[in-house]
Amino acid sequence: MSKIYPNPAAALEGLLFDGMTIMSGGFGLSGNPESLIPEIRHAGVKSLTVISNNCGADNFGLWMLLESRQIRKMISSYVGENKLFEQLYLSGELELELNPQGTLAERIRAGGAGIPAFYTRTGVGTIVADGKPVEEFEGEAYVRETWLRADLSIVKAWRADSAGNLMFRKTARNFNPNMATAGRITVAEVEEIVPDGSFDPDHVHTPGIYVDRIVKSTINEKRIEKLTTRQREA
Repeated sequence: MSKIYPNPAAALEGLLFDGMTIMSGGFGLSGNPESLIPEIRHAGVKSLTVISNNCGADNFGLWMLLESRQIRKMISSYVGENKLFEQLYLSGELELELNPQGTLAERIRAGGAGIPAFYTRTGVGTIVADGKPVEEFEGEAYVRETWLRADLSIVKAWRADSAGNLMFRKTARNFNPNMATAGRITVAEVEEIVPDGSFDPDHVHTPGIYVDRIVKSTINEKRIEKLTTRQREA
């Protein structure tokens, strides 16, 4: 059965339901599954738990699902300058589980690797450790963190072949590869679908065994979050 679907709506058909947990790739505005997120909004599913580094920006990315009030809880590491995110959290409309960024990345990696818990020094002695077991190893205190897994992972890659082998480009290779391993179902939107055999095996970032559905992206804005320039030298 082919993993390639004709459009983003078809790639998500039969996968969405109220109360589900979704992992969404991206870091800032880089590597967001820009074509799949609007289809989740259009589907109208609600009470979602979304695991993502951040929650988009004004009128972009996961912000769309905040604006439509489809997200019940965010598990993330960065609120950033997302005013809607801030507003919904402070008003009590949005539940937030804030993680140190490295801890979030490792929780996702652990979910994909089948490791239910691990210990880290990050967060010891802070509210991050509240309610969590703390143990001592070699004279240092470590807090126990648990894995993260999802009903659905949506990721954005540069290239895929028909088997679902993925290659990411530059900064878009952020949370995406680990999230692809931690979803019960993984849907990858890609800029290019290449013939089988195009990849050197050493250049495959995510093996196709982790990817269930592939769709060519219809939106590739690649916005720059903060454009910084300098004066050209005379």
